[in-house]
Amino acid sequence: MQNDSSASEPRPAATILLLRDTPEFQVLMVKRHQQIDFASGALVFPGGKLHQGDADPAWADHASGWELFDEVQRKLRIAAIREVFEEAGILLAHHRNGTLFEMVCDPDVRAKVDRGELEFIEVVRDLDVQLQLDSLGIFARWITPPIMPKRFDTFFYVAHAPANQLAACDGHETVDAEWIAPKEVLRLAESGERTVIFPTRMNVQLLAEACDSADCMRRAEERPLVPVLPRLEERDGRRVLVIPEDAGYGSVVEIVG
Repeated sequence: MQNDSSASEPRPAATILLLRDTPEFQVLMVKRHQQIDFASGALVFPGGKLHQGDADPAWADHASGWELFDEVQRKLRIAAIREVFEEAGILLAHHRNGTLFEMVCDPDVRAKVDRGELEFIEVVRDLDVQLQLDSLGIFARWITPPIMPKRFDTFFYVAHAPANQLAACDGHETVDAEWIAPKEVLRLAESGERTVIFPTRMNVQLLAEACDSADCMRRAEERPLVPVLPRLEERDGRRVLVIPEDAGYGSVVEIVG
């Protein structure tokens, strides 16, 4: 079965798998608002598409690890950190003396950034902190198949969560934020208690293979980055999605109809 050649180009996007080990190995997930047009009501990792301000060259003075990455990775990492700030109220940053940022993020400021009324770089300037671009490890890359009306080229990053920051949903794009063990996410998805879309579920399965956050980040660093573009095929009269077997997920066949 051929994919539609008229499909739109995927938009760059980024998301973060924030991990902690206390009280157990958990990942931060948010529940999408029912009225959001993409993955409404689903349990997802905080993330979203790039904004113009993510490419501001002035970020060079407000981001650690700047020299380690090319222009594309800089933008994506800034976008990922901005999205988790907007959606979950956690800011991956440190003060210029090297100590971690641990303040509670102002919900009004988060809302203004989300609405485009305040540039994220202005928030970081006012706090006099630096984003931790070098704290993010690449976990995966997924590209929405051409059969979908909205397409994204999404980098999944993994990072240790700051110990003393509290996650809180924004009440707009997300209506809940919770720390949850990867194996519990899989159980909830299997039972139908929660909606977990295909790419999220596949990456939770990878998370569940690790015993703690350090093990997860080590596995991600060692795993070859193979972009995952699900391919639509027809097997035994059913439409299915398949993904590359060398991407680290094993042999996967997802029935779509």
